[in-house]
Amino acid sequence: MQFRQQALAKLQSPEELDLPVRLARPQGWLALGVTVVVMAAASVWAVTGSVASTVSAPAILTHGQGSYLLQSPVAGQVTAVLARQGQRLPANAPLLKVRGDKGETVVRTVAAGRVTTLAATIGQIVQTGTDVAAVEKVAHASDPLYATVYVPAENAAAIPAHASVDLTVSSVPTQRYGVLRGEVKSVDRTAQSAQSVSAFLGDSQLGEQFTRKGRPVAVLVELATSSSTKSGYRWSTSDGPPFRLDSMTLATGSVRLADQHPVDWLLP
Repeated sequence: MQFRQQALAKLQSPEELDLPVRLARPQGWLALGVTVVVMAAASVWAVTGSVASTVSAPAILTHGQGSYLLQSPVAGQVTAVLARQGQRLPANAPLLKVRGDKGETVVRTVAAGRVTTLAATIGQIVQTGTDVAAVEKVAHASDPLYATVYVPAENAAAIPAHASVDLTVSSVPTQRYGVLRGEVKSVDRTAQSAQSVSAFLGDSQLGEQFTRKGRPVAVLVELATSSSTKSGYRWSTSDGPPFRLDSMTLATGSVRLADQHPVDWLLP
């Protein structure tokens, strides 16, 4: 009954029409103003700002011309190995001898280069087409190294010319010597198969390794040089490792993609 009497008394009392209506407290206006400013700033940043992103992918250090595989032209037994792994040979140099049904055959290099893999040993029985060696095509010891990064094909279009690349080299302790610096020299827009990677690197296992998650795109990276480091290349640290780099060394490349405006993420 008490609540009912209070309600009746309020109905009978005159309305307070002369009092101002308070729409919002000052604190509410302040919060609204801050919200509007933040939303306006976010809208401007979404249109004019840019966000950098990178893609990481497996890489390998090589000389720019790649490698090739030498195969036995005949079936037979290896009777002599005339070169050693790591040796630099001219074109048409004898590599090994295979004795078959029609006598002894000499397997020779096709182009000048360095023997990176020597798979044949004396006494081994080989078949026609058996891989017996891999030769990296390099004419001089001073020829520069490049890095080939095998980037997923869906990221190829987002890689700009001369994009910066950081390479974590497997044989170099990163925490101590940092990462190797470079920039994109070219992007092969054709997706690489295991066979094409194997033909370029002269190693079928690497071909399978780099295409395990799909057919990638080969990105050729030019390494930044430096006369003040032992390796001859520029690192994120001042000195880099106290030794020179070898070709066919595995690495991981972090390639900077083209900057994007945040509003692009919202557009189809």
